[in-house]
Amino acid sequence: MSDGRTDGDEGDVVGPHQGQQTVAAGATLDEAEAAVVLAHGRGATARGILGMADEFAVDGVASLAPQAARNEWYPNSFLAPVEANEPGRSSGLRALDDAVGRAVDAGIPHERVVLGGFSQGACLASEYVARNPRRYGGVVAFSGGLIGEELDDEYEGDLDGTPVFLGCSDVDPHIPEERVVATRDVFASMNADVDMRLYEGMGHTIHQDEVAAAREIVAALVG
Repeated sequence: MSDGRTDGDEGDVVGPHQGQQTVAAGATLDEAEAAVVLAHGRGATARGILGMADEFAVDGVASLAPQAARNEWYPNSFLAPVEANEPGRSSGLRALDDAVGRAVDAGIPHERVVLGGFSQGACLASEYVARNPRRYGGVVAFSGGLIGEELDDEYEGDLDGTPVFLGCSDVDPHIPEERVVATRDVFASMNADVDMRLYEGMGHTIHQDEVAAAREIVAALVG
């Protein structure tokens, strides 16, 4: 359950999301064996995404969720040209980086940090991992995909077997199936261990099967 701890982001203010709160739940960072960094969807909140994360919470894991200014990470569809979503997109990526940095500074290695989110937050988390490749504890993207009008060739590097879960409806009104498939292909080309599941006729929501998959990724990081 969320315990209400909040902290301001550290460092210089470089965009709309810097200086917003980061909400924490689960184990404290100094006691945790692993961490989950989650990005909420458009119109939602950091506290809300942590409430959802309670469904796949595991003892010994800290959860961190930065809050977006005005409850959205960027103003337009994730399929719009990248420049149409600046500075929100870059500022959101920085907010995730700051949260990951807090976990690493507390002694939790990147290999035990899972990044994820729902909808707009899933897109942001996916983009962060693709642009900061290394071994992570995992990626959990509920109804999301990589950001941009077209996917370019800038996604390079090695994710070193990072488990990546991509779950989405096959008829999601906001996330085209084709972009989820393209995101899978990018992560696979970066040496991630990708599990993509498309759910027939599901709305823009999260299936219990997805929650179980997320819990499996997180549970694998703690003894």
